[in-house]
Amino acid sequence: MDPAYISALAALAGSAIGGLTSLTTTWQTQRAQFAAQQHEHDLDMRERLYRDFIEEASRLYADAYEHDKAEVTNLVKLYSLVSRMRVRSSAAVIENADKVVRLIIETYLGPNRTFQDVKDLLVHEEMDPLRQFSNACREELQRRRFR
Repeated sequence: MDPAYISALAALAGSAIGGLTSLTTTWQTQRAQFAAQQHEHDLDMRERLYRDFIEEASRLYADAYEHDKAEVTNLVKLYSLVSRMRVRSSAAVIENADKVVRLIIETYLGPNRTFQDVKDLLVHEEMDPLRQFSNACREELQRRRFR
C-alpha cells in the first residue's frame, strides 16, 4: 500500500475521531444544561404552587374566623392546589396540606371569632396552621435543590 494512502487514511480517521469527540462532548453538555434547566423549572413550579396554596389557605382561614358558612366555591381553588401537589410533591407536603384544609373546614364549622379570641390563640401559638406545611415544603425544596 502506498504511504500516501496511509497518511491520508490516518488524517481522515483522526478528523473523524476528533469530530465524533467534539459532537459527543457538545451533546453531553447540552443534555446536562437541559437537565439543569428542567430541574430549576421544576423547583420554580413547586415554589409557585406552594406560595399559591399558602396565600389561598391564609385567606380562607381568616375568612373562616369571621364567617361560619363556607362558600363551596371558595374551597375549590384550595382543593385544586392540593390536587396539583399530589402530582408533584412528597407525602409529607400533601399530608400537611390536607391538615390545613381540614382545619379551615373545621374553623368554618365553628363559631365566629372575635379579635380577643385571635389574641388568645396567639398566646397559645395555635394561630399558625401553615407552619408544618411550610416546614415540609422548605425541606422538600432543599432536598431537591441539592440533588
